[in-house]
Amino acid sequence: MARKCQVTGKRANVANNVSHSQRKTKKRQLPNLQKKRIYIPELKRWVTVKLTTRALKTVTKKGLLRVLADNGLTLKDVT
Repeated sequence: MARKCQVTGKRANVANNVSHSQRKTKKRQLPNLQKKRIYIPELKRWVTVKLTTRALKTVTKKGLLRVLADNGLTLKDVT
């Protein structure tokens, strides 16, 4: 599976690592992805999702189904 948040769609970013002498080399900035098992009380089931810590904080606050609806996704899209 790709290093991509299933809820927000965040991916790795490519940037330049700049030294003191202004030499530039490529570097990848990876998102802080966590694999998390979340319980959905409306459906009475557990779902395993791979999401960023920012998305995890939002899911904890609002609930997974509401966050998915806000992003135009369904539960089938992330499982």
